[in-house]
Amino acid sequence: MAFKSYRPEDFEEFVTKHENRIYRTALAITGNISDAEDIVQEVFLRAYEKAPEFESEEHEKAWLIRVTVNLCNSRLRSPWYKRRTLLLDSYPASEPEQYELLEKIVNLPSKYRTVIHLFYYEGYSIKDISELTGQKEATVRSHLTRARQKLKSVLKEDDYESI
Repeated sequence: MAFKSYRPEDFEEFVTKHENRIYRTALAITGNISDAEDIVQEVFLRAYEKAPEFESEEHEKAWLIRVTVNLCNSRLRSPWYKRRTLLLDSYPASEPEQYELLEKIVNLPSKYRTVIHLFYYEGYSIKDISELTGQKEATVRSHLTRARQKLKSVLKEDDYESI
């Protein structure tokens, strides 16, 4: 990996390349801007400390997504987190029409937000999501189906089609 050289510009390039993907994933799972930002920092700190050898670009992305998902799940399981309320100031949508959709997605349980984000927004297959989250493929498929059903029940037909 490039930042094994410990040159700051190499690590900065690595961060710049992946920070948006990691942030979007963390935000989709946690539903909280502050937590997503904290998790992004923690992911890159772990990458810097461990400096893993990656076989390919896909392996690099998968490792970062896996660390992100694990950190998000750890945070969501913590007792203090369960007592918090969701206060999302703004949604990471490029179009105002997408705000309602993102608001509905953010209100889904974490297990559904995770699969929706990884499947639709990051383009991973069910098999890939299974490997990234450590869940069985049948579980991922089930979560995806249930998430779609929940979204379909609360969205207008036009909004649902944009997912």
